This record gives sequence, C-alpha cells and structure tokens, in this order.
Amino acid sequence: MPGLVAEAVPPDIWHNVGATTIAVTPSLLIFGALALYLAGVIRFDRTQPAPWPVRRTVAFVSATVVTFVAIELFVGVYDDVLFYDHMIQHLMLLMIAAPLYAMGAPLDLLDRATTGRTHQTISKVLASRVAEIVGHPVTAVVLYAVLIPAAHLTGLYNLSLTHDLVHDNEHLAFLAVGYLFWRHAIAIEPARHPLHPGVRLALLAVAIPVDTFTGLALVSASKEMFSFYDSFRRSWGPSKVSDLHIGGSIMWIGGDGVMGLAMMPVLVRWVRFEEQRAREIDARLDAELEAERDAAGDSQTNRDSSSARSGPGVA
Repeated sequence: MPGLVAEAVPPDIWHNVGATTIAVTPSLLIFGALALYLAGVIRFDRTQPAPWPVRRTVAFVSATVVTFVAIELFVGVYDDVLFYDHMIQHLMLLMIAAPLYAMGAPLDLLDRATTGRTHQTISKVLASRVAEIVGHPVTAVVLYAVLIPAAHLTGLYNLSLTHDLVHDNEHLAFLAVGYLFWRHAIAIEPARHPLHPGVRLALLAVAIPVDTFTGLALVSASKEMFSFYDSFRRSWGPSKVSDLHIGGSIMWIGGDGVMGLAMMPVLVRWVRFEEQRAREIDARLDAELEAERDAAGDSQTNRDSSSARSGPGVA
C-alpha cells in the first residue's frame, strides 16, 4: 500500500467512530469461520445425546464480534494512521478474541461433530506428529515470545503497513498464535499434554516479560522507528514519538494487565485442584486405615475364637 498523503488521512479518530473498512477477504474469513462453527454446533446437537455447551458458542460468537470490530470497524480504519491504534488492534486480537476462540473449543467441536471418513481424516491429522508439535505448550510459548517483539520492533511492522497482504496475514498470525497459547492456559479442549494448574499459571507468567520488554522498548524510543509514518502528516493526534510511547504503554500495561487478570481464575482452579487432591488423599488414607483396623479386628477375633476352642480340658 502506498504511503498516505495528507488529504487521504482520515479525520480525528474520536470524531469518526462510525467509520468502517469493510473488505471482502477478511469478511469471508471472519464470518466463514463463524458459519462453519455454527454448522458444527447444529450437527453436534443432532448426533450427540447432550447438546454442545451454550457458553462455548457464546464465546466463539463474541470472539467473532471482537475480531470484526478490531479489523473492519473504526479501529481498523486507523490501524495504519496511529501506532497506538494499531497496538489496540493487536491486543484486541491477541488478548480478547484469541482467548474467546479458545473458550469456544473449535478443534474439539470439529472432532466430535464429524462422522465417517471426514472424522477419520480429522482424527488422523489431530493425532499426527506435526499436530503434536504445533499444539505443544512449549511451541505456543516460543511462538508468542517471537511474534510480539518481531511484529512491533522490527521491519516486519513497517512491511505490514505498506503491504495489505502482509497486514492481513499478521492478523491471522495474532489469532492463530494467540489461540495456540490461550488453549493451554484455559484448558477447555482435550490436549495431549495437559498442564497442571500451577504450570498453566507459569505459562501466563512467562508471557508477561515478553509484553513488558516490547512495551518498554517502544516507550524508550527517542525517534520514530517506522519510516511509513514519515510518508504522511497528521494535523491532529499525538506526535510521532508520543504515538510510539502511548502504543508501548498500551502493550506494557494492557498486556501485563490482561495476563494478570487471566492468572486469577487459574490460581483459583489451582487452589481447588489441590484441595480436591488433598481430599482424595485423605479419603484414601482413611480407607486404608479403616481396612487395617478391620484386618486387625478380624485377626483378633480369630485369635479369640481359637483360644476359646483350645481352652483348658475337662478334669
């Protein structure tokens, strides 16, 4: 995409919240995925004894709405004009839409709503070595740790501003990597490598330094980092460097804040998990103790009976 000219820059974002940037390809992908998901839900409800959980459908629909707002409504209109708006867009995709997609459990639905040869093919793919590597928690953490700084601190960001195809694929990358990351933290879908709640908490904690590093690098910038923004002038909004600083603060504070909030329910589930495990251990120990007492009682009874039978002889 060529650089914007001053006349092509849209008006002040806060006076143009009704603006849209509807495009065919993103719309087909966004609502095509939703249509396939809802078709899967209908098929699941027809073939399974219990219906697909409503909360999962609500989560997936909500993720679709967030994605649409981030890409095709006013947030998307300004994603190549304001750096901080671009950062808001990325956080909406990575920190809101992606975990909601994970809560929708699309892979679980795909596996359970299909039958026949289609189901066999899908099961084979999901059981493959490639799927295991891609779906491994370590892979998710590595992809997250690479994507965030690469997408905001390198020439890849400038490339996404100048080429629409790169920009669209960047959106897909945030949703895909975000889904792979959050599906382990949320732990709704079955996984080959299920994580202990404490490990899931650590997974979220590991992501915080990545967001912090990226945000601080942007906040510390003393000049414009991306040449695209030098190709046009705005008559409104923050200066170019201030724009970078605001965007860095959003990544730093917003990203860390979302991770912190996400850690709270995981911590609660960890506590409940440990309490449940403690109850199970106590119940098992009580059962073993009771069994030992019963065995000791039976042994004593047998000894008393034996003593009675072998008592003193008749004079």
